[in-house]
Amino acid sequence: MFAASFRPALFRLGISVSFAAGSLLLAAVCVESTRAQEHKVEKLDSAAPADELSPEIAPLLAPTGFKLVRGESRTICEIWLCKEWPVDNKVEAAGAVIYPLNPGQLVGVIRYPRRAADFRDQTIPSGVYTLRYGHQPVDGAHVGTSPTRDFLVVSPAEKDRDPALLDYKALVAVGKETSGSAHPAILSLQRPAAEGDLTVREDADHEWTVVRFTGQFKQGETTKPLAVEAVLVGVAAE
Repeated sequence: MFAASFRPALFRLGISVSFAAGSLLLAAVCVESTRAQEHKVEKLDSAAPADELSPEIAPLLAPTGFKLVRGESRTICEIWLCKEWPVDNKVEAAGAVIYPLNPGQLVGVIRYPRRAADFRDQTIPSGVYTLRYGHQPVDGAHVGTSPTRDFLVVSPAEKDRDPALLDYKALVAVGKETSGSAHPAILSLQRPAAEGDLTVREDADHEWTVVRFTGQFKQGETTKPLAVEAVLVGVAAE
């Protein structure tokens, strides 16, 4: 009789557990599906905001760009690449360095319509910024933070006005103007894994949104497309 009195309760418990497990599974499927469709890349027919850029940098940019959109209409950022990425003949990608660009080189500009975060989860206030290529230092403080050493340093356009190459010290200094911390604001570059141009992929393992875009790489007299993938949403696994 003691056992019989508990049968309805155990039955109800079994239903509750099964329902909860099913709900968790359904939620996981929905989250994964939402994540896969959460972001998209759209082309921009408009030019970069020249009034917020130096007269030396604005003419170097392509007349059109692209933007990363979350959901139906929330713009995360807008990017305009340089018309060309000229490099000297000595640059080579090797080891953990992927892209054959000059450290300190201007890659383009980015506009954030609202507050965002960089790869270190540092706040990036809304506004217009330059994007310059850089290498992560090889030291104990950076071990394991990214599978690559390639980054884009995010600097306020009002502070970064000369398109010439910046040395490491100057690059870090102007990047700190964005973060307001001891570390410059950065976006991580990853090894190209997608196909085509202006595509987006969600790296579920790291919770990164990675956008692939193509610029014109110029070395000597040769110009050719160079595909680049950047983590535009997501932070380092620290």
